[in-house]
Amino acid sequence: MQPSMSAAIQVGMAMKIVKPIIIIFGLLVALWFVLIVTGYGGTLLFKAFSLYNQPDGTFDAANAVAAPDYSLQINWAALPGRTDPADLVPEGIQVEPQGEHLIDTFFVHPTGYLTSAHWTSPMDVNSGTEENTQWMMANQASAFNGASNIYAPRYREANIFAYLGSDERRSKLLDFAYQDIERAFRYFLDHQNEGKPFIIAAHSQGTHHAMRLLTDVIDNSELNDRLVVAYIIGSVFVPVSPEWFSKLTDVKPCQSKSDLGCVVHWDTMPAGTEPIERAADSLCTNPLAWRVDEELAGKQLNQGAVLPAGTFNSAIGKVADVQTQQEFTSLPAPLAQHISAQCREGTLFVDRQKNNGFAQVGSGIVDSYHELDYALFYMDIHNNARLRSETYLKLLETGSE
Repeated sequence: MQPSMSAAIQVGMAMKIVKPIIIIFGLLVALWFVLIVTGYGGTLLFKAFSLYNQPDGTFDAANAVAAPDYSLQINWAALPGRTDPADLVPEGIQVEPQGEHLIDTFFVHPTGYLTSAHWTSPMDVNSGTEENTQWMMANQASAFNGASNIYAPRYREANIFAYLGSDERRSKLLDFAYQDIERAFRYFLDHQNEGKPFIIAAHSQGTHHAMRLLTDVIDNSELNDRLVVAYIIGSVFVPVSPEWFSKLTDVKPCQSKSDLGCVVHWDTMPAGTEPIERAADSLCTNPLAWRVDEELAGKQLNQGAVLPAGTFNSAIGKVADVQTQQEFTSLPAPLAQHISAQCREGTLFVDRQKNNGFAQVGSGIVDSYHELDYALFYMDIHNNARLRSETYLKLLETGSE
């Protein structure tokens, strides 16, 4: 009897220990379920990831690399006087050589610095970040090849983690990076542009800098008369809002495919998702119709999506910023009538990409077509830039305003 009693006592004690554990585990599972359903679970995971992977300490401009000298070619990602990925055109498309156009494009590239060694890019030409810049030249800036000569500065861009923290930190880092963009633009005006009309083009972080360039340098100045159009695309976090436009004297949203001296903007999301949440309304230009409305533009209007060449290095956080030895030497032929598009509540919704190369672009972590903002409308941008450039030059010839 004694052994049986002892075993029973042990089982009883074990149950007293296990039962609270089961209850606690159940409560944790229930809590996690609530967090996931409400969205807070993803938020907490995201914050934990950001805190662990972001650069150490706080940003100090004194610790950044020296400001780039824009008289040196190495500090330009694209120039018309040399061969670079911005010279590419899709298979079957013919353009005049770079350097022979009467209009220039000043292109500000988006964020390519994703690893966490520094708060701003050290501008290492032998890095994965630099390969990302080349990817942007090949797949975004090249859309303006055919309408213009392309100039694109390299700059001490803000780390992606600038966007994953407080607004104050983001503003401080973007203010620092913008200094390079304004200096590059002024160098472009003084030494490269030779008084020609110009296009401003950008994406993502580049768009945030381009917005400030329009506000601080171009609007309400003689430069406004030389602005053909501004393609400031993929702003996401920073709305291209009515309030922002209210601060501008001359620059307004484009309302048609041939308007001049104006701004176009969109953020692309797949059908079935929700509009992007922002602090204010944001301009949504439908690049198939070049209107600002919420009418569906059918895929018959899509002049051609172009599958991006190469691979964007999307490794993020505490990883090495290494090259993958990519070369960007060609772009595939455009796919006409590939996509329909419709603006809704400030976001551009397009057909969800499945079982094709476009579906593989991006990290896949976030259900967004941010990295396809240019690719899905590549030929629409290319042809529209040509149309607006030709319209501007014809008006210049006739002396019309």
